[in-house]
Amino acid sequence: MKSVKEYKPKYLNKRAVPVEPFDTEALLEAQHVTKTYGKLKVLDDVNEKIYKGEKIAIIGPSGSGKSTFLRCLNVLEDPTDGYVFFDGYNLCDLKVDINVQRRKMGMVFQNFNLFNNMTVLKNITFAPIHVQLQELRKLKRLNFKIKFSNIFKKQDCKVPLMPVDTNKAKIKADAVENALRLLKRIGLEEKANVYPSTLSGGQRQRIAIVRALAMNPKVMLFDEPTSALDPEMVDEVLSLIKELADEGMTMVIVTHEMGFAREIATRILFMDGGNIIEQGPPEKIFTAPENDRLKEFLSKVL
Repeated sequence: MKSVKEYKPKYLNKRAVPVEPFDTEALLEAQHVTKTYGKLKVLDDVNEKIYKGEKIAIIGPSGSGKSTFLRCLNVLEDPTDGYVFFDGYNLCDLKVDINVQRRKMGMVFQNFNLFNNMTVLKNITFAPIHVQLQELRKLKRLNFKIKFSNIFKKQDCKVPLMPVDTNKAKIKADAVENALRLLKRIGLEEKANVYPSTLSGGQRQRIAIVRALAMNPKVMLFDEPTSALDPEMVDEVLSLIKELADEGMTMVIVTHEMGFAREIATRILFMDGGNIIEQGPPEKIFTAPENDRLKEFLSKVL
């Protein structure tokens, strides 16, 4: 088991007490995560573990810290204190390339965040092509160094080149093929060459979801994915998220859709005042809540 002590925390992290080892079985783990903006404490010493295959729904009143906690999980918000671990890496370690780790974490925002100057197809293929071309260039540079060093070595000491089984054209073709497959899945293949501004909110959000899926993430994070949609468009987005849940995708979703949370979640977290006040399976949370604040919240939203 690895220990947090092996890592150097970020300069923002002021925790002086010894930090416990992280759970190697957890896909995501938050340890003592705190977030402040000046004197305002939005998250207060939050600890949570998320395991592969779980569907976590985060509920709670506005201003309770739900979205901030979600954004801290992939360090879009830098924790003021505490640690976030993902797939064995401490995301608060300056030596960890956060961009590499984020490739394995799909993020879907309230307001879609599609590139309006790119077609739908370009939106979906942009990241996979960029990342794979980066990897191809790294491999070519490595082979160049190997070739150069081999000049000065005896024949039996020469290092073999790394195999290169792709090229720029193949990378682009594979990304387009995958994007069209994903668009066909959601019934929007005919929208591949249009721009996001011509689409409905529900269509844009579904495209934002498949854009994240194009990177083959290990976990999907949803930040109130239906809050910017008209009521008639909500179902089409929730249906796609439910499909992903049924297929076993690990996901964390901040939502105000209580019925949806009850249907798809394996565990529900109730947040208030910057902390997780109560959590448990949906049936327990909705039918036998223990915390008075949770009871008050449910009485207003159900």
